[in-house]
Amino acid sequence: MSVALTTPPPGAVARTLRDAYARLTELCDVLSVRIAECGADEARAGVSAAELVKDEAVLDAFVAAEAARIHDRHGTVPRRDVAASRALHDYAWSVSLLMSGVWYLERRVPRIRPEDLRLDLGSARFTLTPGSDLACLADDRTALLPGVLTVPHEEALRVELRAAVADHMGPLLDAMGPVTRRRSRALWGMVADDLVSGIWYLGRTLGREDEAVEAATRLLPTAVAPYPDGADFRHLTTDDGRRHPTRTRTGCCMYYTIRPAEACGTCPRTGDAERLRRLQG
Repeated sequence: MSVALTTPPPGAVARTLRDAYARLTELCDVLSVRIAECGADEARAGVSAAELVKDEAVLDAFVAAEAARIHDRHGTVPRRDVAASRALHDYAWSVSLLMSGVWYLERRVPRIRPEDLRLDLGSARFTLTPGSDLACLADDRTALLPGVLTVPHEEALRVELRAAVADHMGPLLDAMGPVTRRRSRALWGMVADDLVSGIWYLGRTLGREDEAVEAATRLLPTAVAPYPDGADFRHLTTDDGRRHPTRTRTGCCMYYTIRPAEACGTCPRTGDAERLRRLQG
């Protein structure tokens, strides 16, 4: 018996990723991302992390756009370092979730090149052009596609995810460090927080919070360079006996400087007594 072997069509990995990103953005309403076709005009609109790293004027515009949004939403003029930190936090949360979300939903890890993710400074909406760099487990059907990296087990896949996020964010942190007035540990702490919180958010969206907490804990069980701390979840118990997962951010998103009375539930400035009060309404 003869068997005809078929060659996957060009762009098969990008199409696979486009489907995965589309599913993710449908699930996550707060993930403001448009998925573009390669070569489309929309794929060239806005600014990319590659340009933020190379062009100081583009970086200044990135920070100024966030400052304008903060003023429009909250009626306050933020310090430049606060606007830079808020802009960086939003970027890190979004790009981390785009990669970690595919990992969580499909056990595949895409690498997003800095030039493939562009941000419209006016609307704060991202445009992502799916690439062809993907890692998966050896028994995944996508392992047969050309150029896909196969890894032997789940921990190796987690290694790929940690590396993919770090490789994307590293040059941007170097460029923005002086503007945010924060050192490397604080910046990488922010990225670790955003990586963990994106998975946590996705789990809550799907009604699978406990599973997501476990997944994020396996991803960052402790400090793993360059991430300075692990997920470090713990549980608070309300008067009705319900247990609620929580954690304390390693870094700070600086929201408290804009709305001091509305600090994040995971803010390092907030104690567990205050967290319990919020949970109990």
